[in-house]
Amino acid sequence: MGTTPLTGDSAIADWLADPAGNAILTDMLAQSGQTPEVFKPVKRLAIKRLVKLSRGSFTQEMLDELVRRVAAGEVPEGVVPAPAVADEADADTTPAVPLREWTERLDQGRFTGQTVIVTGAGSGIGRATASRVAREGGRVVAVDVSEERLAEFTAEHPGADIVTVVADITDDGGIARIVEAAGDTIDGLANVAGIMDDMTPIGDVTDAVWDRVMAINVTGTMKLTRAVIPTMLAQGGGSIVNTASEAALRGSAAGAAYTASKHAVVGLTKSTAFMYGPSGIRCNAVAPGATITNIEAKFASPLGAERVRAAMAILPDPAEADALAASITFLLSDDGVNINGVTLASDGGWSAA
Repeated sequence: MGTTPLTGDSAIADWLADPAGNAILTDMLAQSGQTPEVFKPVKRLAIKRLVKLSRGSFTQEMLDELVRRVAAGEVPEGVVPAPAVADEADADTTPAVPLREWTERLDQGRFTGQTVIVTGAGSGIGRATASRVAREGGRVVAVDVSEERLAEFTAEHPGADIVTVVADITDDGGIARIVEAAGDTIDGLANVAGIMDDMTPIGDVTDAVWDRVMAINVTGTMKLTRAVIPTMLAQGGGSIVNTASEAALRGSAAGAAYTASKHAVVGLTKSTAFMYGPSGIRCNAVAPGATITNIEAKFASPLGAERVRAAMAILPDPAEADALAASITFLLSDDGVNINGVTLASDGGWSAA
């Protein structure tokens, strides 16, 4: 009895478990100096999902060619298949029934007539959030430090009402330009811009890492929030969503600087919600778990690497940025009308473990 043919709908783990599929993938990755270990965080995803997640580095044409080659049995000569990417939990967590895939479903007009500022809009969660607001009818003030990434973003949304602002949220001049670009009405603010630390515990953290992480993750969030409050008060309300992190809920997800910064973001969120709730301003936070973004985790401390990697043994599969945008835009929109001061864990259940 033959095995099921590999297709674009087959999981990456299934490709790696198949000798021909493994050899073809190993050969493809070797050409860019990589190994199948890079697939470990996403091994349960259908391989076709890589077309979207890779943002151009793995195209539909490349996928079609892989499927053709494996169907024809064109195994590259001299390639030794890599060991299947697996972990100890695979036997317990692999479902007997294929799981349903989440599909983004737009609510047309949910942000019609509203102006929403989104920071970090050039990539990752910020880009996905800005895209969702724009596609649901909102006017987006897209903020990022990279003009190139903002240009790519706007090119993907022809006809959308998008204003781009190249700005550093730690800079007062940049903050002023953002608010000026928004104009007389600011209905929503999504504080998404942020950076990771280098996973160092407090005994090893440098002043440079601490100061930079705090400046962007905390001070930048505070500065832009402070700047939009007068407009929101004058118009009778608004919605602010801050990006916290799993590291805002536990001490085992990052280093001292990032963990402290995201706990501070939760404090800012609660204080803002309490102070301005009676004035019609809602302020909430979303705490992402593992998410496929361009923010890279680096380990500058052997102790930090050992401790954090051990804690990540229970890490759920990473989510796409679109899934986090769904949580953020829910709280930004009028659908979150009765929610104020919460930190929503959007982490695939990591915080429940």
